[in-house]
This record gives sequence, C-alpha cells and structure tokens, in this order.
Amino acid sequence: MATGAPEFEAVVLAAGAGRRFGGGKLLAPWAGGALLDGALAAAFAAPVRRVIVVTGTAAAEVEAAARDFAARSGAVSRLLVVHAADHDEGMGASLRRAAAVLPSDCAGAFVFLGDMPRVPHAVLGKLAAAVRGGAPAAAPVFEGQRGHPALIGAALLPELLRLRGDAGARAILKGLGDRLALVEAPDDGVLFDVDEPGDLPR
Repeated sequence: MATGAPEFEAVVLAAGAGRRFGGGKLLAPWAGGALLDGALAAAFAAPVRRVIVVTGTAAAEVEAAARDFAARSGAVSRLLVVHAADHDEGMGASLRRAAAVLPSDCAGAFVFLGDMPRVPHAVLGKLAAAVRGGAPAAAPVFEGQRGHPALIGAALLPELLRLRGDAGARAILKGLGDRLALVEAPDDGVLFDVDEPGDLPR
C-alpha cells in the first residue's frame, strides 16, 4: 500500500557460476521449484516496490526462471531483470549493475543472495523499520552471527556504484560499526546458503 514515503527496492544477486556446486545451482530443484524461487519469494515478500534480479552466468535460463516465478506469483509488473556483463569479476559487478537502475527516490535496497532460499519473511519488515527509523543500514543476526539480506539505506546507495571484486556490500556494512542496525532473526534461514549439492534437502 502506498504511503507517500520513499519506497524500498529489492535486489536479487543471481549472476554466479556456482562452480562449487558444479554449475546450474540456482536452477537446481528446491521445494517443488528452483532454488532461486526461495530468494525470489523472500524478495517479493519484502516491503518493496520492485524486485531487480541481476543475471550473469546462464543469463537466459535464470531470467526465464525469475519471470516464471513472477508470473506464478502475480508479480510480473514488479520484476526487473538486468544483466551484469562483467559478472565474472564477482559480486561487486552485480551490485554496481543493480545500483545503476535504482530510482533516485529509492529509500534503500534489500540485497538478497540467489542461493539463500530460507530467509524468514518475518525479519524483512523489521529491517525496513530500522532504516525508516534512521539507521543507515540494517542486517539480520541469528545466535550472534550476521546474515542476509542486508538493507542498504538511501545515503549509502552511491557506494554500491564503487564496489569492486567479490566482497559484495560487506565493506560498506563493516565501515558503519555500531551504526549498523542488527535485527534478531527468528531462525537460521538468514545464514543458510547452498554451496554444494549436499546442501540441498535429500
């Protein structure tokens, strides 16, 4: 529901080659769909106006999977797919590509990882509330460990355009020190990612 306040956007990083997995990771079966579906479900459940999926390796297949999920979810109008041509550089390239299409009135951007399918939806509104309340960024924690997604507030979004390499937004968050709002998550879905086939449920 529109409030008149600046709105958040969601970014789903889906450009990686998944080499440790053996390739095709984001399209691997998960919960009756593709692994990517889990991250997309969380992104669309966040309090965001739009979900931006950044492709790289297997771009056509990943884009098709994202569009299929959006169609099944009735969210086609909220999906934007962009391609990071320099995705081999690492996560920095994907974040730069996403930042380039964020609107100027954006209140901040959630950064989801395509291989994290179990992010608890209950934490997303709390992250948004922390940034709305004045925090420059927010991240979930579970049992003392910081997880994903991070929510980068508007003032920090220009820094995404300067990222390089594979560190992602980690350097931006680290530089905040105790100004980074930490939100307790209800379960370890903020930590769980899929690196290898053995990480998938049997």
